[in-house]
Amino acid sequence: MDLLKDLLNARCSDPFGCLGLIPNPLGKGLTLTVWQPNAVSVIVIGLTDNKVLGIMKKVDESGLFQFTWPRRSKYFNYRIRVSFEDHELTRVDPYQFVNATFTDLEHHTANLYQNQGANKVSVKINSKLSIDGTRFVVYAPAARSVSVVGNFNAWDGRAHPMSSNGDGLWRLFIPDVGAKESYKYEIRASNGELLPHRTDPYARHIEQYPSFASVTWFDQPYQWQDDDWINQSNVDHYELPMSIYEVHLGSWRRTENEALTYLELKDQLVPYVKEMGYTHVELLPITEYPFDGSWGYQPVGLYAVTSRFGTPEEFKALVDAFHLAGIGVIMDWVPAHFPADSHGLGNFDGTPQYEYPDPKKGWHPEWNSYIYDFGKEHVVNYLISNAVYWLEEFHIDGLRVDAVASMLYLDYSRERGEWTPNVDGGNHNYEAIAFLRKLNETVYLNHPRCFTVAEESTAFPGVSKPTYMNGLGFGFKWNMGWMNDSLEYISKDPIHRTYHHSDISFSMVYAYDEQFILPLSHDEVVHGKGSLIDKMPGDSWQKFANLRAYTSFMFMHPGKKLNFMGNEIAQGREWSHERSLDWHQLDIDLHKGQHALTRDLNRLYQNELALQLDHSGDGFEWLCHDDASNSVLAFLRKSKNSSEIILVVANFTPVPHESYRIGTPVEGHFDTLLNSDAAVYSGSNFPIASSFKTQSIEAHGKALSIDVQVPPLATIVLKWRPNPLI
Repeated sequence: MDLLKDLLNARCSDPFGCLGLIPNPLGKGLTLTVWQPNAVSVIVIGLTDNKVLGIMKKVDESGLFQFTWPRRSKYFNYRIRVSFEDHELTRVDPYQFVNATFTDLEHHTANLYQNQGANKVSVKINSKLSIDGTRFVVYAPAARSVSVVGNFNAWDGRAHPMSSNGDGLWRLFIPDVGAKESYKYEIRASNGELLPHRTDPYARHIEQYPSFASVTWFDQPYQWQDDDWINQSNVDHYELPMSIYEVHLGSWRRTENEALTYLELKDQLVPYVKEMGYTHVELLPITEYPFDGSWGYQPVGLYAVTSRFGTPEEFKALVDAFHLAGIGVIMDWVPAHFPADSHGLGNFDGTPQYEYPDPKKGWHPEWNSYIYDFGKEHVVNYLISNAVYWLEEFHIDGLRVDAVASMLYLDYSRERGEWTPNVDGGNHNYEAIAFLRKLNETVYLNHPRCFTVAEESTAFPGVSKPTYMNGLGFGFKWNMGWMNDSLEYISKDPIHRTYHHSDISFSMVYAYDEQFILPLSHDEVVHGKGSLIDKMPGDSWQKFANLRAYTSFMFMHPGKKLNFMGNEIAQGREWSHERSLDWHQLDIDLHKGQHALTRDLNRLYQNELALQLDHSGDGFEWLCHDDASNSVLAFLRKSKNSSEIILVVANFTPVPHESYRIGTPVEGHFDTLLNSDAAVYSGSNFPIASSFKTQSIEAHGKALSIDVQVPPLATIVLKWRPNPLI
C-alpha cells in the first residue's frame, strides 16, 4: 500500500513494484494494476488476439484500476482500452516490460549516448509481433521520483513514473512512443519539492522557446556520401595548410532578415567557402542554446544540434556537402560551463549533479553560469561521450574547445577570497586538467582523422603537447598572444609604430612553443571593439591598405590561419548576430579588393610548399626584424622537403621605398607572387618589378642580396627560382 500511496502522490520510485501484472498479494493468481489518471473505465485486451480479458475495477477515484485472475498464474502480454469522458484510446501498458526497461546495453564512456536519453527499442512478443517504443533513461540519483511527461500523456507527471534500481539511473520503456514526440522529465527532489520540467541531457533534438521540450529523434537515417573523405588515411594536419573560415550560421547571410536553414546554407555557404579557398569552416556553437545573444556559448542540450536552422539530418547534409567540397568542419564545443536556465542541468535533481556544489568552484561570476564538476565520473563521461557523439554521428572533423583557461585555473575571473585552492594550495584545477587529457586521448585514439583545438589565453605549458609528454594533448592552440600584440600594433598610427616594433615581431620568439593557429575571431569584432577595418588608422585608403598589409602578413606568418566571417570583405559595421553581413559592400572597390586578396592569399597558402611548414623553426628565417625606424619586416619561409623559398617583405608605414636592399641566402631570381598594394586589390599600384635578381652585395648578414621596391602599407611576397642554366 505504501507504493500505491507514493504512486497516487507522484512520489513513486518503484512503479514496477505495484503496477503491471504481479502475483496477487491477497491470494493465488495474478493481479493487474494500471494507473490512468482521469480515466472513467479500463478494459484489458489480449496483445496478440485482441480478446477482452477483463473489465477493470476502479479502486481509487484518482485513476487507479485493478483486475485479478485468481486461476491464472502464467504471465501474458496485454493492451488496455481506456475511456475518458470525451474520448477513448488503446495503449500498450509499459509496466509489463520490465526487461525492456532495465536491460542496459553494454556501454563505455565514449558511447553513453547510445544508452541514455530517449532511444528506440523494439520488444519481440512472438515470431510475428514486435512492440516498438522509446526507452527513456536519465541520471538523477538524488531524486525521490522521476516521470516522463510529454504530448503522449498530456504532460501529466502521474501517468508514466520511471523506475530506478539504485544506480542513479531512472528508466522506462514506453510502447508506441515513436519519433518526433515532445517530452521532458518531471523530477521530485528528495525533500518532496517538484522541480521545473527538465530537458533531457541526452536529447537529440530540442524545441525552441517557449517549450524547450526534448524531442524523440531516431527514425530519420541519413545516407552519408562522404566515405572518401572519412576514410582518408595518413592525414597530417600539422603538415597540411589549414585556413579556417569562422562562421555564425544565423548571421552569415539572411533572407528578409531571416536566418538561412541548414539546407540553404548547404547551397550558399559551401560553394562560397570553396570559392574563397578555405580548407576548413569553424561553426560557432551549434549545440542547442536558449538565448540567441549567447551565440551558442551558453548551451542547454549538448547532444542536440540547434533546431533554429533545421533538423539533425539537414545539418548532416550540410556537413556532408562541405566534405564533398573538400572542406573540413570544426565545431565550437563548450564543456567549461552551462547556463542556469530552469530547464537545464543546474540543480538537476534538486542537488548539484553536474556542477561543483561549492559556488567558489561551481559558479562562473563573469558569465553567470555553472561550472561542470570535473571530479564526478558521470560528468566526465557525459562530456567525453558528447565529444565522440559529434565526431561519430555528425562526421565533425575537429573540436575547438572554448574557454580552456577558465577550466584550468580555479581563480579565473575571481578576486582573492573568491576561489578555493586545490589540495596543494595552488590555483590549478587538477580535475579539469585530468578531464582535458582524457578527452584528447579518447579523440586521438578512436578518431585519428580528427583533431582538437584549445582556446587558451595563458602561458599554461604544453597545451598542444601529447599527454605522454605531460601535455594536455590538444592538437592545436589559438595564438592569443600573436592576435593581441599584432592588433595592438596595427591599430596604432604608423608614425607611432616605430616605438612598438616588437609588438609585431615578438611572436616569433615563441612561435613553435605550441602548435599554433593564428585567430582573428568573432571576439575581436564585437562588444564595442569595432570591425577589423575600424581598427585601422588613417583615412579610408590607409585603413584598407593597413588591413591588406596586415592580412597578408598573417598568411605569411607561421601558424594555421583563422578568420571570422566579414573580415574577408572588410565588413564596415561591428558584427551583430541579429543581422546579415553587409554583402552589398562588395559593390565598392576597396571592399572588393580585400575580398579578392583574401581569396588569393588562401590559394597561395595552399599552393606554395614553402608557406606550409607552420610548426617547425626550419620553415622560417628572419632577414630583417629590427628596422623599427621604417617599420619594415623581412623574412624567409622554407619548405620541408624541397628547395622552395618564399621571401616576404612587410612595410607598415605609408612611406614607399624605391630601393630597399634585402639579404638572400641563395643566388638567383625572386619573382613577385603577390603584392597587397596591387591595383587588382584597389591598392595604389606603386610600381615594383616582376622579378629581382640577386647581387653580390652583402646585406643582413648574407653575401647576396636583392634591391626591392617596397610599396606603402603593403606586404609583398617573392618566390625564389635559380638562375637558368647557360
